Amino acid sequence: MSTHQFFPYSNRFADLPSCFYTELKPDPLTGSRWVAWNSRLAEHFGLPNQATEEFRSLFSGECLPKEMRSLAMKYTGHQFGVYNPDLGDGRGLLLCEIYDENGEAHDVHLKGSGLTPYSRMGDGRAVLRSTVREYLCSEAMVGLGIPTTQALGMLTSDTVVYREKGEAGALLIRVAKSHIRFGHFEYLYYTDQFAELTLLADKVIDWYFPHCRQHEKPYLKMFEQIIERTAVMIAHWQAVGFAHGVMNSDNMSILGETFDYGPFGFLDEYDPNYICNHSDYQGRYAFEQQPRIALWNLSALAHALSPLIERDDLQQALSEYETVLGKKYSQLMRAKLGLTLSVPEDGPLFESMFDLLVANGVDYTNFMRALSNLDDENLDGNHSSERAKEVVTDLFVDREAARAWLDLYLVRCDIEVTADGEPISSSVRCESMRKVNPKFILRNYLAQVAIDRAEEGDYSEIGRLMGLLRAPFDEHAGMEAYAKPPPDWGKKMEISCSS
Repeated sequence: MSTHQFFPYSNRFADLPSCFYTELKPDPLTGSRWVAWNSRLAEHFGLPNQATEEFRSLFSGECLPKEMRSLAMKYTGHQFGVYNPDLGDGRGLLLCEIYDENGEAHDVHLKGSGLTPYSRMGDGRAVLRSTVREYLCSEAMVGLGIPTTQALGMLTSDTVVYREKGEAGALLIRVAKSHIRFGHFEYLYYTDQFAELTLLADKVIDWYFPHCRQHEKPYLKMFEQIIERTAVMIAHWQAVGFAHGVMNSDNMSILGETFDYGPFGFLDEYDPNYICNHSDYQGRYAFEQQPRIALWNLSALAHALSPLIERDDLQQALSEYETVLGKKYSQLMRAKLGLTLSVPEDGPLFESMFDLLVANGVDYTNFMRALSNLDDENLDGNHSSERAKEVVTDLFVDREAARAWLDLYLVRCDIEVTADGEPISSSVRCESMRKVNPKFILRNYLAQVAIDRAEEGDYSEIGRLMGLLRAPFDEHAGMEAYAKPPPDWGKKMEISCSS
């Protein structure tokens, strides 16, 4: 461990053999300046709650301590189902590890720090629009309780980066428990570096899954942990309506954290076929395909781990994925509907709900939030009772079908009881539902408004969104406009990977 002027740091990955990475320094942006500093996350690591010039010069790469060994990690992976041997950190560097208040190490990664040996045809840069999107979305996922990387801050600059047009070069300071991807293991497997493959597995166990070391088959236990974490992450995505957009195996974290935000999108209208990535012509990564693709990626990882784990054990471990996913997803969806008991009628109730949402093009987030407001004060048999129900049914074109479903749902809620057998009041039910059904999500059009203003030098909208996204379940009086469905221009926005 070394000590910077403001914090202790290390870089355990730099102690691995050189085949794992290329060591190099960042190429600083010209005229870099702060766009945002995540004060809440900074305090988690004992860092100042205000952006400083000293940290700008450090994270921009202008003034790195000589002992700080920044490096570009080498990995490979399957992109849209096709193996690509030429991947790696093409525009980012693993700078160091810093420690939180519990002494746990977290990677600090600079995204947009310049060319590396793995840049291929790229320029090693990131632009402001994609950087703003990742900064906001990673914080939104934290607010929603979904495993994710985070962003400590972001910089813009006078450097011009050319995509469809000239744009401001930017840099994201990403923080993650680990930047080790499925693709790290694939790289070592497909290049026949089996000793190094074993070494990486040992380090992953030592660093992240030390309890697996006591197991009779530690590598198998490690793989089971990766499967479980991945399944839990995917269940969260499906329950909240998040589409990642580019679920290549090199974008899958071994710790089950949402990783590499690119052309992502949250559902507006509930559409299981939603494709947020403009480049996903065949819908491989469509919203409803995500559980299947995660299993596909886990199978690719299993293949890479086959020198360490018996084939039958790998297959048995993979067979548990759908069980874990289904159990977690069911738990999350029951909570969203305020249901604690499991009865045979629940299956048809859920199926008919989703069918109605699809047929009527209903906003998923607003529907779930409206259900969360059907509590005692609105269901006391007077006019307010009908108005509360109308808030739900007015979301539908076919209000009659919606009302029929709603009546069935409320009858179903009436059988809910506490552990002591006492009926659960609607106020108690709805209070719990409002804690899991967000009022605010990062809709693509909201992110675009923030980007447009940021490109003009106005960063206030970023801060405003951060306040909402950090507490998405709160009412935030006066901010109702941010909970509305998108205007026509913001519907079904497809985002490209050009960032």
